Amino acid sequence: MRLSYPAHFSAQADGTWLVEFPDLPGCLTEGANQSEAAQAASEALSAWLESVLAREVPFCEPSSRPDLVSVEPNANVAFAFWLRRERQKSGLTLTDVATRLGVKYQVYQKLENPATANPTLKTLKKLEVVFGQQLVLV
Repeated sequence: MRLSYPAHFSAQADGTWLVEFPDLPGCLTEGANQSEAAQAASEALSAWLESVLAREVPFCEPSSRPDLVSVEPNANVAFAFWLRRERQKSGLTLTDVATRLGVKYQVYQKLENPATANPTLKTLKKLEVVFGQQLVLV
């Protein structure tokens, strides 16, 4: 369930580092040094994906770019993004998944929101059945 996007890190003339995400138009950031740029990249990626989730617009799958650095968003954003992507790939509605999990629509809806996504292990195990994937190591 790992989610990461390729990022291009480049040193600037003034000593700062610029980070750009080729897959995500307009998603870029910078840092005073490479370490700060890496932290800022994760935050920028998280904010970009959160915005996509909030606006319910189509999202871009990460490309495979071994020549670039992989950056991961915050865990709550990655989970909500993964969940919505899997639901949509399965052709299921929010109501469909809520019914299969045995929870109310509003409870499931919170799982696809990075601000409120906080699934229990029991919920994760149920999601494994719904999507046919292993999420939790036992």
